[in-house]
Parts: sequence; structure tokens; C-alpha cells
Amino acid sequence: MELLWVGVGVILLLVLMAGLKVDAFISLILVSLVVGALEGMPWGTITASIYKGIGSQLNSLILILAFGAMLGKLLADSGAAQRIATTFINTFGKKNAQWAMLVTAIVVGITMFFEAGFIVLIPIVFTIVAETGMPLMYVGLPAVIGLSTTHSFLPPHPGPAAVSTLFGANMGQTLLLGLIIAIPAAVIVGIFYSRTKWVLSAEASIPEGLVTTKVFKEEEMPGFGISIFSALIPIILMAVSTFGDLLLAKKDPLLTYLHFFGDAPVALLISVLISMYTLGLNRGKTMKEVTSSVGVSVKAIAMIILVIAAGGAFKQVIVDAGVGKAITAMTKGMTISPIILAWIIAASLRIAVGSATVAIITAGGIVLPMVQTSGISPELMVLATSCGSIFASHVNDPGFWMFKEYFNLPVAHAIKVRTTYTCILSVLGLIGVLGLHLFI
Repeated sequence: MELLWVGVGVILLLVLMAGLKVDAFISLILVSLVVGALEGMPWGTITASIYKGIGSQLNSLILILAFGAMLGKLLADSGAAQRIATTFINTFGKKNAQWAMLVTAIVVGITMFFEAGFIVLIPIVFTIVAETGMPLMYVGLPAVIGLSTTHSFLPPHPGPAAVSTLFGANMGQTLLLGLIIAIPAAVIVGIFYSRTKWVLSAEASIPEGLVTTKVFKEEEMPGFGISIFSALIPIILMAVSTFGDLLLAKKDPLLTYLHFFGDAPVALLISVLISMYTLGLNRGKTMKEVTSSVGVSVKAIAMIILVIAAGGAFKQVIVDAGVGKAITAMTKGMTISPIILAWIIAASLRIAVGSATVAIITAGGIVLPMVQTSGISPELMVLATSCGSIFASHVNDPGFWMFKEYFNLPVAHAIKVRTTYTCILSVLGLIGVLGLHLFI
């Protein structure tokens, strides 16, 4: 019955948003209450679960979103984003804008969380669209897919890293094998899928206030070097922290400082402070003008933050209702390939609870006995579980709402594009793992 009530909740959410046009934030909170009640949770537990979901979802993410929006606005209002966009277009050519965004996203995504990478790249996507007139989905989807692939398939991201440790897998080997699978999958989906009529027919648009409408003259824009440096500061700081983990001893005191400055919110704050000078004060703007840009950026994402928080509430109610245990009971005793079973369990949890990290960690605990007895490479079992955990992102996934809000999509079109591309990526990943299993 647990899964049935989750299904009822999803249908109710679609009716409220797509049919009755009720605000996404209100709809998600209402459905969270209804699903909690249908699952038999005590009333006090339902609200406590909602509060926990909102808090755990926003946590450091609210700082990432806020500082990321500030950085994006500074890049846009100074002309730096336009400079980066025009340089990309001139270097790669307009017809290769998708390749430019996909490669950039994969490089960024190896060391950066999905949310942080998304916030850093989205202003560049918006500016390229404004500069070229190309469809937002055509330019933006390859970037999102590059980030989704690296975040979900590869350590050092939280889910794959946690399961690598649980399974006793070598994290370096998992990363290498993951790249062998992730790069082709990202190219297939990021380039070819994003060119289909299915995707380009989605009614995406740039949300008001998140990109400047001003077109800068050549002499008004900062140079490409300082522009790209300002945009990449958070990536550089996080990359240094990641490489520190790989190269330094665990007890090395330097790691404490690397982790601090490489933490996404701190890295983005440093980026904002540096960019306020390099892109603002150093170019003749007053502090009042610079802080005005910063203030406007936060106002523009207020509703986005609320919607993402409500998505976290819905996810937490589902988790606390015991849906994961129901899926465990359903899959117990299945006699199929451990790789496929790990993928099925993780995919089922992903559909039910929304969070890819929750799905992969929960699935990891379920399939651990198989890893220990099957004789299959633990690295491949990590990847099988990781691939399953990105399957079918939909309305109970906070990342779905970030995608929907920043691309300003109707909920049905967000499902059409994001749910489909996560399914394709997940299946391609499973095929890749099975292929590697023939040789490993």
C-alpha cells in the first residue's frame, strides 16, 4: 500500500499543478500532507517530516543558490557572461555550442556538486541563448546532462563515494570505469537527445530577472581571462580540495584548510567577494551599484528556493513513511544477475523517494550481501547501483524542481524532458556496466 499512496500523491500533484494551475510550492506542501496521512503517519510526525525535509534539503543548498545567483548576476551585469559566451561561440562555432557546454559541464561536474555546477553554468547558458537566439533547451540541456552524469555516476560525489566505501571498492578504479561509461552516455543524451523535436518542443524560457537584457559593446566588457577566472573560482577551489584528498595523507593538517575553502558555499562566497571587486569596483562601479546587483539576484530566486524546499519535504515524507522497506520486501528472493538486481533496486527507490543519494545509499545496504558473495567486481556493483539511482527523476525529486524552475518549464514539459533523459542515461549506464562485466 505504501507505493500505491505515493502513486496517488504523484497523480494529485499533477492534477493540482498541470490541471488546476495551483502554485508549485503550495501543491507540494499539500501533497506531502495528504501522502503522509494516507501512509498512516501520525499527524505530528507528518509535519515534523516536512520540516526535516525542508531543512535537510536547503541546508547548505540555500547558500549555494544564493551565492551562485549573486555570482551569476555579477557576471551578467558586468558583461563577463557575455564575454564568455561570445568567446565560446567564436572558438567552437555556433553550430558546436552544445559540445562546448557538454565538455565544460563534464569538467566542472567531476569536482562540483550538481546544484553548485548548475548555478555556476546557468548564467553562461542564459547569455549564450540571449546572444545567439538558439533555443534554451538546445544550449542548456547538454550542460545539465553533463552535470547529471558526473554527479550520479562518479565518485567523489556523495552517493557513489559512500557506496564505494560500503562495497570496499577502489574509488580511483570506480572513477576510471565510471568515466568510460559516463562520457559516451553523456554524449549520446547531451548531444543527440537534446536535438530531438521531443526536447525542442518544450516551452522553456529564461526566468525574469536572472539574465541582463543589456547587450554590451566590445569596450564595455571585461577581458576573457578575468571573466572566466571569476566564473571558475569556485571550481578551482573545489578541485584543489578534491585533489588534496587524492594526494595527501588523511591526517595531513593541510586538508583541513583545503576542505574549508573547497566547501561549495564557502567557495562561492569567496567567488562573489572577488567578483565584486574584479567585475565591479575595479571597473569603476560604486559599492552601491555592485550590492544592488547582488540584492536583485536573490529576489529573483526566492520562489525557486521555496519550490526546491517543498520538493525536499515531499521526498522526506515518502522516506519516513517506509517506502524503502516496501521495495526491499518486493525484491527479496529475486534470482537474477546481481548487476541488474542492484540497478532495479536503486531505480525503484529513486522513483519512490526522489533523491538519487537516498536511493543509492539505501540500495547499497540492500545489495551489500550480493557484492560480498557474487564474485562480481565491487567497482562494477557501485556503478550499477549508481546508474539505477538516476532513473526517472520526477516530481518527488528536488533536482527536478530546480530544473523546472530555472528553465521556466510547465510541469508536464519538465517531466517530458528531464524524466526521459534520466531514464535514458540510467539505461545506457546499465548497458555500459554489463558491457564492462564481459571484460572484468
